[in-house]
Amino acid sequence: MARNPCDIRLLLVAAAVAFIYIQVRLFSTQSSSSSNSHSSDAGRLAEAEKCESQLHAMIDQVSAQQEKIAALEEMKVRQDEERVQLKILIQDLEKRSLQTLTNKNVVPVAAVVIMACNRPDYLQRTVESILKYQKAVASKFPLFISQDGTNGEVKKKALSYTQITFMQHVDLEPVRTERPGENVAYYKIANHYKWALDELFIKHDFRRVIILEDDMEIAPDFFEYFEAAAKLLDTDKSIMAVSSWNDNGQKQFVYDPKALYRSDFFPGLGWMLTKSTWMELSPKWPKAYWDDWVRLKEVHRDRQFIRPEVCRTYNFGEHGSSMGQFFDQYLKPIKLNDAHIDWNSEDLSYLKEDKFLTKFGKDVASATPVHGSDALLKAHNLDVDVRIQYDNQGDFERIARQFGIFEEWKDGVPRAAYKGVVVFRYKSSRRRIYLVGPDSLGQLGV
Repeated sequence: MARNPCDIRLLLVAAAVAFIYIQVRLFSTQSSSSSNSHSSDAGRLAEAEKCESQLHAMIDQVSAQQEKIAALEEMKVRQDEERVQLKILIQDLEKRSLQTLTNKNVVPVAAVVIMACNRPDYLQRTVESILKYQKAVASKFPLFISQDGTNGEVKKKALSYTQITFMQHVDLEPVRTERPGENVAYYKIANHYKWALDELFIKHDFRRVIILEDDMEIAPDFFEYFEAAAKLLDTDKSIMAVSSWNDNGQKQFVYDPKALYRSDFFPGLGWMLTKSTWMELSPKWPKAYWDDWVRLKEVHRDRQFIRPEVCRTYNFGEHGSSMGQFFDQYLKPIKLNDAHIDWNSEDLSYLKEDKFLTKFGKDVASATPVHGSDALLKAHNLDVDVRIQYDNQGDFERIARQFGIFEEWKDGVPRAAYKGVVVFRYKSSRRRIYLVGPDSLGQLGV
């Protein structure tokens, strides 16, 4: 932490006084010793002149340091004034930009924010994908870019889009990780998310926000999908957020672009939440690993997430803070929806908690049960929906590896699961495979 210039000045003055005191005492002692040893007056005079010379030199040094401190204080005052003026200017520009982009006669469905950092080429690809479909609904979905840090190329690229409001988060404080060797990027990302969502929900007072990252492309019906889901999110408090992502959304595991599901696992990667939910999360937001934190049962508290069967976002970010983890196996093969869906005419009431539980439970119960270590072969030979029971996490991982779906669990929940059930299509066909936990049928009321 930087020391206050006034504190430094006091220390210098104190040092000077201490030096003078020591020199006077030394002179007094030397004078006494000289008197006792019958030293000459000339020797005492020489010592006194030397002491006086050293005293003047010290006073000159203190004066010089005081002048430097005064100059630094003046510089700090000017910098503080410039910082305040710059902040006012940025706020004014942001306000004007937002006023330009929003129609006073249209209540926005949700603000859309692209979280960016240091990848200008990725950001450009993401923005161009979004603008392709956002222009027609710009007043409903005002667009923001939130940059973390000071990368000049990213800022230049962001400011080149006149139809987008730019926000910049700069935190120069050193990152203190909780464990040695941790990647500080995860701490910076969590801090950036909290700042950006506080800005949009609290400062700009949006009712909903859709969060995207700077390595995503969106589907043609992305905005229509979220507009339809917003109504469901507002009325069903058992839904915590709506996502555009399916962890098992690879080409071979999907079929129906209209199909939506409830899930106990937070998918992320293009998601929408409400202001009321953010006001609950913001005060306890974690220092790092924010997405895994949202997946904790104590955080989502029995609420679910809406996810599509066919993804409405495609993540092309092979290079980033996760260093391409799972990219080739799980992200690259994702199917991005290309079918036109008129979401305004779709009845999504089947996603209400009671209705979905009943309907999904019946679908699982009606699937043909398959047992044994050769479940994959048996499923292949049956031309119907099948269900395969797993006994524990290890058993699930073994079966998941056979089919090629995500094996990972978080806080006791498999990716994409609902009541312990993970459902996916078999080889892009209408047939569904249900991996069913030991307690799933009971939870589904079957």
